[in-house]
Amino acid sequence: MDKINKVVNGITGLDHRLMDKAQERLDNLTKPLGSLGRLEELAKQVVGITAEENPTLKNKVIFTLAADHGATEEGISAFPKEVTAQMVYNFLGGGAGINVLAKHVGARVVVVDIGVAGNLKIPSTIHYPSSNKNNLFWDKKMAMGTNNFAKGPAMSRDQAVRSIEVGIEVFEEEAANGLDIAGTGEMGIGNTTAASAITAVFTKALVEDITGRGTGINEQGLKNKIRVIKDAIRINKPDSKDAIDVLAKVGGFEIGGLAGIILAAASRRKPVVIDGFISGAAALIAYGIEPKTKEYMIASHSSAEKGHKVILDYIGLKPLLDLDLRLGEGTGAALGINIIEAGIKVMTEMATFKSAGVSIKENK
Repeated sequence: MDKINKVVNGITGLDHRLMDKAQERLDNLTKPLGSLGRLEELAKQVVGITAEENPTLKNKVIFTLAADHGATEEGISAFPKEVTAQMVYNFLGGGAGINVLAKHVGARVVVVDIGVAGNLKIPSTIHYPSSNKNNLFWDKKMAMGTNNFAKGPAMSRDQAVRSIEVGIEVFEEEAANGLDIAGTGEMGIGNTTAASAITAVFTKALVEDITGRGTGINEQGLKNKIRVIKDAIRINKPDSKDAIDVLAKVGGFEIGGLAGIILAAASRRKPVVIDGFISGAAALIAYGIEPKTKEYMIASHSSAEKGHKVILDYIGLKPLLDLDLRLGEGTGAALGINIIEAGIKVMTEMATFKSAGVSIKENK
């Protein structure tokens, strides 16, 4: 816990003095007051997060963490768990949705094996952390997936702590290579089941109201998924006042890792763009550990998974987009980063009324 405590102790509030200066500049740009809406709000928030008057978002990183879930034994997914490992290879080969969208916005994708149920054979062409290049892959495997939480805790408390620490470590290493904004992403067959359980525990919402079809299960599969989640909560009795206990009882390794990334980003004063439902569950864990992380999070979109909206409302985050996305991987985060960068450029590159020689609004 020492590493987590150190990071948490480093999380402070936003720089409101610079945010006031940002607002003053935004109000003097060649446009009606507030006419660029959320773009202006985002620019001001990033100024407050970074404590930089003119921040730039040159180095963009999407963290895609992969892990398996023992609850797949209960038939809660339309796809077999082998797909997790197969998709890791797809990420590294550049063929996944996140690769396309990350390239589109100029972000690099960092893939982390934190608990894939299989021994991955990574091609030698992939950059490793020791190469000191743009890291593409981290081997941080903690186990061959979590335990089946329908029969007992998903992991030990020590493993829960370690999963958060892994996220912190990966973030800090990438920050050393250059990082201005981070996006969260994941891959793990069965992880919407874990996310639903975490959401139910923290928000007290009915399991039926926050559980969706994930990868596309039928009506019978959905009923079974709801049963498994209810059994997991009843058997394990996670304590909503102890975020690490919730993670250990009904979470996943990738969810813990993403929570660590969120905590580390807040500690380092970097904006962190939250993807969909699974990333939202990680945000719940981070928020449960340190509520000030909320100020550093930006919700990229509202997922088609209905539980995601409940998470955003609970934390108090307003999504940028609503495109019926439910892929994960960090795809929504990539799109969100693009919008956030647009807001920064509006603030830093638009002319003011004075510099452009444009007359200001008359008081009428």
